[in-house]
Amino acid sequence: MALLARTGRPELCFQFLGIPELDHRLDTVSMRTFVDTPCGTDRTPNSAGSTTWPGRRVGVPYASPAIATDLAGLPPAYVTTMEFDPLRDEGITYALRLLEAGVTVELHSYPGTFHVRR
Repeated sequence: MALLARTGRPELCFQFLGIPELDHRLDTVSMRTFVDTPCGTDRTPNSAGSTTWPGRRVGVPYASPAIATDLAGLPPAYVTTMEFDPLRDEGITYALRLLEAGVTVELHSYPGTFHVRR
């Protein structure tokens, strides 16, 4: 959504990325390491890559922001991750990339916690 906002619609002033799913590739150290956490072990393509984008095209930066090449000009972001969460590295890496692109970021990685999918 934030990448689309650079076109002027929708207008965003802030990104709240709570335990974000950002990469359709599902290939991070945390994704491979935390296979037995309460988050589950389903490693099929997630909503960030192929199940919610119109036409279900895998690898679209608007649906999988981790593959976007330019993050400049995005609104400030608040990113949270959990220590024992398969999605942890996606959130941390994206927050760092936002910072490198000049975006204001507040990152919180909560120690000893995990992501429970209901």
